[in-house]
Formats: sequence, structure tokens, C-alpha cells
Amino acid sequence: MIAYSFHPEADAEFEEASLFYESRMPGLGKTFAAEIESTVSLIREFPEAGSPMGTSLRRAIVARFPYSVVYRQYPDLIVVVAVVHQRRRPGYWQSRR
Repeated sequence: MIAYSFHPEADAEFEEASLFYESRMPGLGKTFAAEIESTVSLIREFPEAGSPMGTSLRRAIVARFPYSVVYRQYPDLIVVVAVVHQRRRPGYWQSRR
């Protein structure tokens, strides 16, 4: 599998969403985190699986939650650019590199 990293703001979004879900129901934050990790594993194994978003980004939808993982693919690295809620603030993350 290809290596990966999270943009610092994507990491913060992931943490914030996990804490939000955990505050709503014990264990739900862990379930959310597991779904994000599963999505990232899929991306690492099949980098072209996500839907193209322009020329350099792709988006993979997270199962069971209204979130997507937006990532950039390099030859030997996947960079998770954003962990975005699908119905809030579209495109706010687009200035990230």
C-alpha cells in the first residue's frame, strides 16, 4: 500500500468530527473514526478509486456518515487534504496545498 499523510487541517477536522459524534452517542465517534480509516485504506490500495475533482484532487465518500475524504495522489504518497461534511460549507478547503 502507498504511504499517506493528513494535512494538519484535515487531521483537525477528523478529530473534531470524531469528538462531535462521540458526544452524541458513546462509541459513535469510534465508529466514525473506523469508517474514515477504512476509506483511507481503500484509497491507499486503490488511489484512482475516488471521483476526480479537477485535475489534481479526488474524493472518496465515507460509508454510513455524510462525509467525504478529499485527497491528492502523488506517485508514492496520498495526502488527505480534507475530511468534509457533504452538506456544509462546500469548497472551504480548496486553498489547501
